[in-house]
Amino acid sequence: MSSSVSPLAPKHVPDMPVIAGVRLATAEAGIRYKNRTDVLLAVMDKGTAVAGVFTKSKCPSAPVEWCRAKLKGGKARALVVNSGNANAFTGKTGRASTALTAKIAAKAVGCSESEIFLASTGVIGEPLDATKFDGVLGRLAETAEPGDYLAAAKAIMTTDTFPKVATATVKLGKAKVTINGMAKGAGMIAPDMATMLSFIFTDAPIAPAALQALLKSGVEDTFNAVTIDGDTSTSDTLLAFATGAAAAHGAPKISRASDPRLKAFVKAFNQVLANLSEQVARDGEGARKLVEITVEGAKTKASARKIAMSIANSPLVKTAIAGEDANWGRVVMAVGKAGEPADRDKLSISFNGIRVAKSGARDPSYDEAQVSEAMKAPEIAIKVALGLGKGRDRVMTCDLTKEYVAINGDYRS
Repeated sequence: MSSSVSPLAPKHVPDMPVIAGVRLATAEAGIRYKNRTDVLLAVMDKGTAVAGVFTKSKCPSAPVEWCRAKLKGGKARALVVNSGNANAFTGKTGRASTALTAKIAAKAVGCSESEIFLASTGVIGEPLDATKFDGVLGRLAETAEPGDYLAAAKAIMTTDTFPKVATATVKLGKAKVTINGMAKGAGMIAPDMATMLSFIFTDAPIAPAALQALLKSGVEDTFNAVTIDGDTSTSDTLLAFATGAAAAHGAPKISRASDPRLKAFVKAFNQVLANLSEQVARDGEGARKLVEITVEGAKTKASARKIAMSIANSPLVKTAIAGEDANWGRVVMAVGKAGEPADRDKLSISFNGIRVAKSGARDPSYDEAQVSEAMKAPEIAIKVALGLGKGRDRVMTCDLTKEYVAINGDYRS
């Protein structure tokens, strides 16, 4: 965890309201860090629905495998998250650690181990000593309160420079329901059907199958449209919990994601996901520029996504932005290598609203001084027009600086 907050950090941190049926507590378990919290326990009321999406990495962490197996039950009573150790690439020892952690948590909360969900983040390849949770989780279960989401978000940070939280309130039927979320992530970020670590809580009464459908759809244009370095983590986990407490205040019970009464809720839910995913981009390791890449005029949306990701993951594009250089040649390179339909002579490129290339060549009105001044802004918008169809997509990323190399060169040491 960095002592220097990213210059791109949000200027305003929202007040996070209480969600009925959710209690939180954090502690120092000494997993890897000293003098900072590194474990979070979230306790949910009986009957809480759970949904999740996870990394598509072929080398998933032990907690990811645990959650996938338990997700089938559709119910959750507790979430345990630790930072400092990812419990990934740890073989039988890792699986034993997840089982022991779940056993300790289930005893502390008073529920079945099948209702315990786990997530770990940090160094890969080092065994996780789950005995450090013994006693700690029992104390947390007793002291957990419906409250401090900011403290919870801090406990799950690794190389993050600020805690990431978001909230939304919306009407469902005649009742007001709340959606709170937190996330962590700053490096090894290129989600694939999931995110880094992120947890969403709501008091809406939504059945597990409906919640799963909402989550799977919601990540596509939010977390799955963010990249820091093109590397998908072994531990990517996004879990959503719905306590259903708002039913007591008139919120209708929802069993289908297609229920028309969910329209406003879905919009708010996706806004929380979008807010959190942008915060991840803002906290990219060593980042000094937030970068939005829009590709339009592609054959399809999927094609636009691949081209946008090709640009966003290009070290040459990202270092040019770090150097405040509107080097459209590097963007052209990234478009060309994407393997998607493109016509050089129809291609146009803009930086922060200033067109620098048109119809396959430098724009006739190009002004180096004007563009150079625009590139000094902390937020950079790159727009690529292909002129081939109606496909459009947008992704978020950041620049690539010397600090990224320094952070990752020293990560284990």
